[in-house]
Amino acid sequence: MESHASRPQSLALTVAPEEGGCRLDHLLARQLDYSRARLQRWLKAGLVLVNGQARPPSYKVRAGDAVEVAVPPPAPSHLLPEPLPLSIIYEDRDLLVVNKPPDLVTHPGAGHQTGTLLNALLHHCPELQEIGDVSRPGLVHRLDKDTSGLIVVAKTDLAHRSLVSQFQKHQVKKKYLALVWGRLPQPTGRIAREIGRHPVERHKMSVHPRRGKEAVTLWRVRQEFPGPLTLLELTIETGRTHQIRVHMTSQGHPVLGDATYGGGASRLKSAPPALSGLKPLVKRQMLHAWQLRFAHPRSGEEVGWEAALPGDFQGVLKYLKFI
Repeated sequence: MESHASRPQSLALTVAPEEGGCRLDHLLARQLDYSRARLQRWLKAGLVLVNGQARPPSYKVRAGDAVEVAVPPPAPSHLLPEPLPLSIIYEDRDLLVVNKPPDLVTHPGAGHQTGTLLNALLHHCPELQEIGDVSRPGLVHRLDKDTSGLIVVAKTDLAHRSLVSQFQKHQVKKKYLALVWGRLPQPTGRIAREIGRHPVERHKMSVHPRRGKEAVTLWRVRQEFPGPLTLLELTIETGRTHQIRVHMTSQGHPVLGDATYGGGASRLKSAPPALSGLKPLVKRQMLHAWQLRFAHPRSGEEVGWEAALPGDFQGVLKYLKFI
């Protein structure tokens, strides 16, 4: 006998007079709190009936039509919830904002099936299993393993749709703090160079790819240190993989500690003797997602948060101030 938990949930609605002539998929997107992608899958699977008959997404509904949706049970997930510590900055019914520490992978992938931020999130919030991409439920963006700072997670389909749209339209405001090698030529600047997969080293990104995507980074000098090293405030108008790291390296100013793009141990070896004390302090790239602002998916009001620099980053700054 099929268990009750495995049976689909049935949702029913009646088409109002003002909704007559609307496409079926558009009607469902307005009326139900599920992602468009998920609704399209249900339509194609014949799980949506209009007056008892399966209809395509483009079907024009009529006033008084009875629409029934058989919501299938959630697909089994290979992701393992784990009781790992989380630094939660904010949480409500739609959102979860966390401060990711350095040395933590955002989601499972090659070489990291457990012990990730997503494993911890699923333990804290099991309902994430049904939100968005089944392989990365709830996630709408990510940070590199060795980049610390703010990540927003969608807890509902409403939040997922809204945040994905805001990220795609570059409406999310993201600011970072980074320590980079060298002196910048002016107090502020803008880098607009396409970024894509490196043509030879496939684990890297490059501003000289065969195919690239638009990428824009704004920078502002906050403080200069011996070395020379410079603390920057950076705003990214796009969200390409390794964007800040690649853009700053393209200008001759790699992020301190970034071994992939020329700012790591090899650069420290050739640094002035005064910086010798940095070697045991710098274990990763000094890059921190500091501020995050966007329109709340439910209220539409702008919301935002800041995350203080983690201890290792603060330790490096403290060292630099006294040499």
